[in-house]
Amino acid sequence: MATEESGGLVFHPMDQFVVKPLFGDGPVYWYTPTNVTLWMFLSVLAISLLLVVGTRGRAIVPNRVQSIAELAYGFVYKMVEDVAGKDGVRYFPYIMTLFMFIVFSNFLGLLPMSFTTTSHVAVTAILAMAVFLTVTILGFVLNGVGFLNIFWIRQAPLILRPILALIEIISYFVRPVSHSVRLAGNMMAGHAVIKVFAAFAAILAISPFAIVAITAMYALEVLVSFIQAYVFAILTCVYLKDALHPHH
Repeated sequence: MATEESGGLVFHPMDQFVVKPLFGDGPVYWYTPTNVTLWMFLSVLAISLLLVVGTRGRAIVPNRVQSIAELAYGFVYKMVEDVAGKDGVRYFPYIMTLFMFIVFSNFLGLLPMSFTTTSHVAVTAILAMAVFLTVTILGFVLNGVGFLNIFWIRQAPLILRPILALIEIISYFVRPVSHSVRLAGNMMAGHAVIKVFAAFAAILAISPFAIVAITAMYALEVLVSFIQAYVFAILTCVYLKDALHPHH
């Protein structure tokens, strides 16, 4: 929001990421309905409308909504099959849920006066930790102690294997951090830049350039919103492949 303070234009691009209670102005507790709660619910509602209500007719010649739903289904299914293999297809519903939730949260966050839930590490960290724990538990359930083979690179010279194993272990436990921060950081940065250009649009002398910049950034954010959901999902498939086939 841009305001006049001491004769100059002051704006706060990070105000759009503040978590606020839906009712009143009191403190936010873990059970308090907030703008995050609202927009997460709207994301789930939009997904339900697309995938459940939009496809209930199951027409041979699909309408536009059913076509979009089938396109999303086929896109994610092919990704899971190509990256995780045939064995990974059984976990397709989980990855489909992740992808659709993130992509809808990203796109809804582009609406005026909306809130981008995936711009908060608190949200993306939960998604990333869920993937990390699921893949780790699944790896041990399916392979037992053999799952630890993902840290032991047999193709490397024997003298280097302990060092590489240490690097692999550190890399493995850093996964949820990079998985979550990448998504939240990209969404927050893009929205903040748009807000900065929007503030400059109030200055008459440079408003035409600011409007052009906002349009370009908005188009870029639409692309980034999809790409970040895709990256999150495809990394999940890569981690799943490690759990299913831990041998290097």
